[in-house]
Amino acid sequence: MLHTTPATRAPELPDLTPREQEVLAYLAQGDTYRMIASRMGLSPHTVDTYLRRLRSKTGAVNRTQLTHLAFRMGY
Repeated sequence: MLHTTPATRAPELPDLTPREQEVLAYLAQGDTYRMIASRMGLSPHTVDTYLRRLRSKTGAVNRTQLTHLAFRMGY
């Protein structure tokens, strides 16, 4: 029987809303807040709110970490 420790177990990916997933996918493509806002019909402030929620849910501290997460999630 193979035992896994917390260090070897794959981290769980957070449950994200469809809109959070969409913002994350655009971020992973390299889009700016304004570009994401334009694509989604939102204000840049709303995009910032989504990104703050994403950082809170994921523990990411910056856009680079969110982008890394996006690639892990297949975006």
